[in-house]
Amino acid sequence: MPITVWGLAIAQALLTTGNILLVAVSALIGKQLASHPALITVPVALQFLGMILATLPAAHLMQKMGRKVGFILGNCIGLLGTWVALQGLEASSLMHFATGTFLIGMAIGTAQQYRFAALDVCSVEQRPRAISMVMAGGILAAILGPNLAIWSRQWFDGNPFVGAFYGLFLIYILALILIASLPLAVPMKNAAKQVTRSYRELFKQPLLIAAIASGAIGYAVMVLLMTATPIAMQGDEFPFSNIAWVIQWHVLGMYAPSFFTGSLIRRFSSRTVILWGCMILALCVLVNLLGNSFWHYLVGLLLLGVGWNFTFIGATHLLTYTYEPAEQGKVQGINEFMVFTAAALGSLLAGVGVDKLGWVWLNLASLPPIIIVAWGIVRLSDERARVRHKKT
Repeated sequence: MPITVWGLAIAQALLTTGNILLVAVSALIGKQLASHPALITVPVALQFLGMILATLPAAHLMQKMGRKVGFILGNCIGLLGTWVALQGLEASSLMHFATGTFLIGMAIGTAQQYRFAALDVCSVEQRPRAISMVMAGGILAAILGPNLAIWSRQWFDGNPFVGAFYGLFLIYILALILIASLPLAVPMKNAAKQVTRSYRELFKQPLLIAAIASGAIGYAVMVLLMTATPIAMQGDEFPFSNIAWVIQWHVLGMYAPSFFTGSLIRRFSSRTVILWGCMILALCVLVNLLGNSFWHYLVGLLLLGVGWNFTFIGATHLLTYTYEPAEQGKVQGINEFMVFTAAALGSLLAGVGVDKLGWVWLNLASLPPIIIVAWGIVRLSDERARVRHKKT
């Protein structure tokens, strides 16, 4: 496996550590600063809005100027966002803090394309493993992110969340240094000369619709329940250390399967792995409905992470069958745009959902989208076989 893939896996670990740190504290900061329950998850929602707005421009920029330029720019925006969020915390301003998370979201949206950068330096046969290796970098984040959220609470007196953002600032600096040193792929010189299909023509492919729907809905359900869990647990009077522990196991569930998800895709197909992911997401909902003890929250979020891993990596691999090299930026960009739009809706609805619907009904509401994805993937078998035959 090329050394670039290993470097991207480490960079992914650093950025995901920052993401998990935000997951652990952003909703709680929102609760501390918000004047109304509906505003609690505004910082999280604006983080995802930043991710959405960055995806298409970042994909097109990297298609023209290379991955390194895009990733370095994204890290710099992350550093700026961390500083702005710190100013918001110091001023006890929800909107100031949310502006910082918006900029951090733009950095995260750019960094989410690390997995696509890994594909640039791999053969077709190596692609499932390359995607899995980059995503497996999140295992380090599962250990560092929640613990950093706990340790950083002691760094500064007066506000237990300030230290977390100083830690995040250091993470972005380390990622910036690493990305600047990697030999990332340069833009294709003849890509501009190749004819590309319009979005309308691209979306005539059932395979593309299924791939985007799988990634988007799987991500939305994961973010909805993940963001709602700290709020629900705090409502049940669990200490912050218990909340951070549950988040840690959730992140392990998200990334630990990456060591073998690529092998499962090669052996059973992306379609089968996505279906397994849908089944595990449904099982997560069932566990959440059975009770609200610490172990129900922990097992439920662990299953939520595994289900997301299967749907997300399966969808990413499925997407590679839907475009030609010159269409890479266009298709990857629209995929990220739609996936993170769905994730933003999930984060925005989490606070309102817990407040208005309650934990039980919020979980029940997540079942229909899971069923829709499973139904769409079941109908895909013949189409995927045809495209796979064409590629090989």
